[in-house]
Amino acid sequence: MRGGALIVPSGLLRRLLAAPEGGETATPAEAEREKIARQRVEELAMAKVMATEKALGREPRNVSAERGIGYDVESLDPATGALYFIEVKGVAASDQVTLTRSEVFCARNEPRRFRLAVVRVEDDRALEPVYLVGYDFGQPGFAQTTSTYSLSALLAAGGAPC
Repeated sequence: MRGGALIVPSGLLRRLLAAPEGGETATPAEAEREKIARQRVEELAMAKVMATEKALGREPRNVSAERGIGYDVESLDPATGALYFIEVKGVAASDQVTLTRSEVFCARNEPRRFRLAVVRVEDDRALEPVYLVGYDFGQPGFAQTTSTYSLSALLAAGGAPC
């Protein structure tokens, strides 16, 4: 025999590749609950950052519906006229933070004005945000669409909102 072939139904292959380590796949109801939980984390994180920006005397504006700009909030400092670009990442049960290519390029193009706001969410409550300013997120590869970073490393490099 010189060769062979293994034929696997595409539906089975998709299910196996999408399955977590235990081989279990989420039911549609579980997937919907996870989606709702992720949305809740993002809502809490956004609300916390908006309140934080207002407490800093700034005028934040939610621009998260505008796709591809690389940030979620534009925040104007009326005292100086400075405009800040804030990407909000709500984190609940994860030890990683993922940025899109657009977010990384925004951080690289506007390092003094870009802020990554990492907001941990515990028990349906947003903790104080940690801001990263001037952080080197690296250069995405040609075909790279996302970059993933260690949550603990980002928290260690960040500081109080500024």
